[in-house]
Amino acid sequence: MPKVYILLLCVRIIFSRRMKEMLDQHYGYLLEDDLLKEILEKGKEFTFSKGDIIIDYDQKIEYMPLLLEGAIKVLRTNEKDQELVLYFLEQGDTCTMTMNCCMGELNSEICAISETDSHLILVPVIYMKKWLKKYDSWMSFVMMSYQNRFNELLWSIDGLAFGNLNDRLLTYLKDQVYARHKNDIDISHEQIAIDLNTSRVVISRLLKNLENNGVIKQTRGMIEFLNI
Repeated sequence: MPKVYILLLCVRIIFSRRMKEMLDQHYGYLLEDDLLKEILEKGKEFTFSKGDIIIDYDQKIEYMPLLLEGAIKVLRTNEKDQELVLYFLEQGDTCTMTMNCCMGELNSEICAISETDSHLILVPVIYMKKWLKKYDSWMSFVMMSYQNRFNELLWSIDGLAFGNLNDRLLTYLKDQVYARHKNDIDISHEQIAIDLNTSRVVISRLLKNLENNGVIKQTRGMIEFLNI
């Protein structure tokens, strides 16, 4: 057997074991063993760099993402091409907006961007409906994901309807911290302004107020949340 082939085989085995370990860690307590085995067999492993578009607007949905590492930002746009962050996904999550498109065989109505370097398993959508009938744990996982995302959307609506921009900014920063699992966020004022559909000048002023009040600490291109 050629040495190159043996080396590639060993690398593949190492990555497969690592993927299984991460899948067990983040989904093992939710999903039964037979289902986890099927996910490993049918799913495709992908890595995305920070800023990569994982799902774009009007894209045909062929795979459903299961996030193993990293954080993903899910956005919605209007007819004026103004974008608003709907929610963040962290390890152990899936995107229910994608699920909804899968069930209705619709094109994507959202954009999902890798907020950090991310590691995913992409499962072909054909298995989603099959697993709903085959595995009770999959049905429970889907319903739980819908409930979690629905609650987050309600909080977003409440923030837009009843909250002020300072409250929305605080919620946004906390969501970033929870999704990334660390208190320091490498993000620009301009990007925050885009995500919250406001101006950079306003965001810079609000962040300065938070810094003066001891809530955050700012360095160039970095925001550290001190009170989480």
